[in-house]
Amino acid sequence: MRGRGIQLLSQVLLQCYSLLQEKEVLHLVLFYENRLQDHHLVIPSVLQGLRALSMCEVLSPGLAVSVLKAIFQEVHVQSLLQLDRHTVYSIITNFMGTREEELKGLGADFTFGFIQVMDGEKDPRNLLVAFQIVRDLIAKNYALGPFVEELFEVTSCYFPIDFTPPPNDPHGIQREDLILSLRAVLASTPQFAEFLLPLLIEKMDSDLQSAKLDSLQTLTACCAIYGQKELQEFLPSLWSSLRREVFQTASEKVEAECLAALHALSACLSCSVLSSDTEDLLDSFLSSILQDCRHHLCEPDMKLVWPSAKLLQAAAGASLRAYHCVTSSVLPLLLEQYTKHPQSSQRRTILEMLLGFLELQQKWGHVEEDESTLLSLRAPVCSVVFSALTDPSVQLQLVGIRALTVLGSLQALVPGFLSPSDLELVVDHLIRLALHEEDSQSSEAAMEAAGSLAPLYPKVFSGHMVPRLEEELQSERQEESPCDHRSLRQRCLQALAAVSTHTSIVRETVPVLLQHLRKVQKGSEAGNTQDMVSVCQSLHRVALQCQQDAESCWYYHQTVVPCLLAMAVQAAMQESTHLLLAKALLEEEVLAAMVPVISAATTHLSPELATQSVSHVVPLFLDGEVSFLPQNSFPCSFQPFEDGECLEAQRRLVALLMAFVCSLPRNVAIPQQERLLHELLALSCSCNCPFTATTAAKCFAGLVNKHLAGQQLDEILQLAVNRMELGLAEGPCRMQALTLLLWVTKALVLRYHPLSSCLTDKLLGLLGDTELGPAAADGFSLLMAESPDVLHKGCHADVRIMFRQRFFTDNVPKLVQGFHGAGPDVKANYLKGLSHVLNHLPKPVLVTELPTLLSLLLEALSCSDRVVQLSTLSCLQPLLLEAPQIMSLHVDTLVTKFLSLTSSPTMAVRIAALRCAHALTSLPTTVLLPYKARVIRALAKPLDDKKRLVRKEAVAARGEWFLLGSPGR
Repeated sequence: MRGRGIQLLSQVLLQCYSLLQEKEVLHLVLFYENRLQDHHLVIPSVLQGLRALSMCEVLSPGLAVSVLKAIFQEVHVQSLLQLDRHTVYSIITNFMGTREEELKGLGADFTFGFIQVMDGEKDPRNLLVAFQIVRDLIAKNYALGPFVEELFEVTSCYFPIDFTPPPNDPHGIQREDLILSLRAVLASTPQFAEFLLPLLIEKMDSDLQSAKLDSLQTLTACCAIYGQKELQEFLPSLWSSLRREVFQTASEKVEAECLAALHALSACLSCSVLSSDTEDLLDSFLSSILQDCRHHLCEPDMKLVWPSAKLLQAAAGASLRAYHCVTSSVLPLLLEQYTKHPQSSQRRTILEMLLGFLELQQKWGHVEEDESTLLSLRAPVCSVVFSALTDPSVQLQLVGIRALTVLGSLQALVPGFLSPSDLELVVDHLIRLALHEEDSQSSEAAMEAAGSLAPLYPKVFSGHMVPRLEEELQSERQEESPCDHRSLRQRCLQALAAVSTHTSIVRETVPVLLQHLRKVQKGSEAGNTQDMVSVCQSLHRVALQCQQDAESCWYYHQTVVPCLLAMAVQAAMQESTHLLLAKALLEEEVLAAMVPVISAATTHLSPELATQSVSHVVPLFLDGEVSFLPQNSFPCSFQPFEDGECLEAQRRLVALLMAFVCSLPRNVAIPQQERLLHELLALSCSCNCPFTATTAAKCFAGLVNKHLAGQQLDEILQLAVNRMELGLAEGPCRMQALTLLLWVTKALVLRYHPLSSCLTDKLLGLLGDTELGPAAADGFSLLMAESPDVLHKGCHADVRIMFRQRFFTDNVPKLVQGFHGAGPDVKANYLKGLSHVLNHLPKPVLVTELPTLLSLLLEALSCSDRVVQLSTLSCLQPLLLEAPQIMSLHVDTLVTKFLSLTSSPTMAVRIAALRCAHALTSLPTTVLLPYKARVIRALAKPLDDKKRLVRKEAVAARGEWFLLGSPGR
């Protein structure tokens, strides 16, 4: 009865403790303290009442101490249930938050009382709170008195944490939560060092990897607060354990944590403040490391070379002082070993180690000459790196190129490291490797290195490398075959682009690239198209590299865009007037390569500069205003939107207009926009050339996507809908009308425009059309996929988040309904459209909808259309991994379908089917075992497939099925 009475009172207090007055709190505290002496069945309710009172702001001074003393004295906490123990921890936490000074007045008695409360705690929910209390005790400088060891013991007994949460645990406490909480306690004070470090050394020697990792991570955390005094006694044992683990472990995780701990130890010793009579432990510690590792660098078999190098680099990377100490001993030795070992593989290993030490120098920034070990070794280091660049071994060359990049970056940190003649030699090596090295890996690596070093030495590269590349580009080598010459030209173009990473260099390389494009345009040799594409690819790379620098971006734009437009207009007019010159510039492949160049040159312009540029480009296409173009004396007028068969070549240049206007920022006004939209709409519906009609439709869609909402947009969209309906009805332009419908629908779907659902319904209706149905089905891929040239975020399109999920929710039910009601000749169109939508849907969303769609996907596998098969297989493969329980319900059908498709006449379908058969092994083993023998027999056939890629997938899939059900799987 007393218990029920106190329980009721406590429940009331928990609701209204904030309304109590000081005298009421005093009387209640005295009452509850007295009740702590009552029968043990009453205690839980008493503790709930005290928890309510501990949250009162009007608690009189001294009452908090009185309550805690009573709890410490009268309650045996660990005999209580988990919830009641948690209540005690909550009372202590509340008082520590509001009555800190009062509790500190208890001195070490408070610490001792808490130790008694916590001793023996086992529940993870309570331990998280208890660990937090210990952290606060230490962080807020409560008196620990003579109880440091006891406090350590009462917490360290849980180390290392061995806790596995029960299945379906509602509390969500993970092992990692306890590990981090306990580590924060153990690493919170140097006072624990004498007890903790022996424990960590003991656990490092454990056979359990988890114990090793926990110990190493805790040691790393401790080093942040320890000094020389705490570490001195234990350094030899710590180093011994770390060395043994790195030399012997097979675990990369353990090795990485050992190296991190060694780094932390070295950093801790580097940061300690020394008095005049104190031994410098860093020197003696590093001496031990050098003594145990240095001789391994000289061993002929090089067995322990890498572990030793990693240990030395971990220690050296902790401080500049440690770096000097280690490198002054190790670098000369590595240089000597490089000379002694003639084999390329050994030299590569040594150079990689040397590279590791060179990269560490970059951490310390500018270094005085008299402090730099590297400066004294400048000549041998350069000699070793340069010799690696001329070695026949590609792998050694690649390491040498990486080292060359690091040497170049060291010049800014260690002045005088590379002399002007060294820099010229660096450029010579890079040119030779980039242009004349047979292996493409070395060539590409040399170009990347040139791009990294060019901003550091712009004068050297613009004055030495660019002229050499220009000379090679213009040279006509009679002794070389056209194929070799074209390959060299292509490498020159790539190198010119790669090195264009500084404004001053861009001003040198861009004119060279444009001049070469003009030269190719005027040429008549075979292969001009591919040469032009190569120049455009290089120009595109330069454009991307210029985007982050406003000055480079504007220079590039006002130089390249007018030039490309002028060349294209010139070529189109020559075609219109039947002049017999090279027509390569008007090829679809070349125009498609020019599109990303102009787009990349435009996307990062400031609104002011973009406005200035658009005022020239749009009048060029609408009014034939060519005055801003270089070399603008053309044989006839430029009228790409006029009718006439002779103007077909001019109309193709709408692709370049699309690249420009669809890449402008949304806040840039486009002059004569309504007229431009009408012209594009008319061209997209009436042009007989598929390339021109498609680019006009894309350009129209790109402008509509960014157009401000309002009457003007509604009118142009209504006009477009009327034109599309007319074109789709009958006649020769149905495909053009479908293309326009797809792109306008995409533009509106992306921005959540209300008309998008109406246009999507039109598209769904076309799936039943025998002529346009397959193309309409493929159009669903266009709607869902990322477009490379227009309607993506990079070109400032209006793209709303989760538009794919919304499209899925709105339209997949209609696709399913249409499939069930469609005739047999068009059912495949609905399956194809559905598979395209599902393929581009985020997998977590697809998994939730899987139960309702899986039967339809399985039916799609029986479709004879290869695109449907391939799309469905690529959709099912990740689902096998992410939703095994659902997929296992249909395992019989899946096995049958996948094995059947491994004999498909299409290679891509065979590969996808084999990957799905491989992914089946992620389903529960008990479900798969009845099919094991059948699948292994069936997968024997593709092992003899005529295509290597198919055989490779068959081997991987069959191997997994062989291992199914094996021990340890």
